[in-house]
Amino acid sequence: MKHIPIALIYSRLLIGFIIILLSFFHVNHYSFLAITLLSIGLLTDVFDGIIARKLNISSEKLRRLDSSIDQVFFISVAVATYIQCPDFFKINLVKLIVLGAFEASTYVLSYIKFKKEIATHSIGAKIWTLVLFSTLVEIMVHCESVVLFELCFWIGLATRLEILAIVFTLKKWTNDVPTIYHAVKLRQGKEIKRNKLFNG
Repeated sequence: MKHIPIALIYSRLLIGFIIILLSFFHVNHYSFLAITLLSIGLLTDVFDGIIARKLNISSEKLRRLDSSIDQVFFISVAVATYIQCPDFFKINLVKLIVLGAFEASTYVLSYIKFKKEIATHSIGAKIWTLVLFSTLVEIMVHCESVVLFELCFWIGLATRLEILAIVFTLKKWTNDVPTIYHAVKLRQGKEIKRNKLFNG
């Protein structure tokens, strides 16, 4: 049982690689297969943490690994989507570069300050993941996204800014910080309430 969370985490690497292969070889029914695998990947992301906390084996190492593999997973899906729908990426290149730069900056700041990658798993980041998931599904189906992509872009920027603020605020590296409010409390040396299901 104790190996289930790490198996779920690493399964996302495999899923991301399979999606790239399906896209590269332009398999029949690609959209259906890719969306199914993307959905499975999202579910593994939800349940790895929940199961780890239920089994009392959630650790800093596990949370850092989870964050890093999440990045690789979504980058893999983005690469696969680019292979299928390059025009969408060309049209929205500037916004994608801006969003990517903000995402990278959260990791750079965390490495500079703490010598560790981020693993805040903030509430805002969780919300953005769901919006990103929906946006990717729409692009996979139609090779375009207007309203949903705009929403994804601005929520992405807002949540990256909050993560930057959290990293700036924390005195020491901490995983699972729900919001900037909680980061301020931690900086003041106060305990924060944690939900056993989501960030215990």
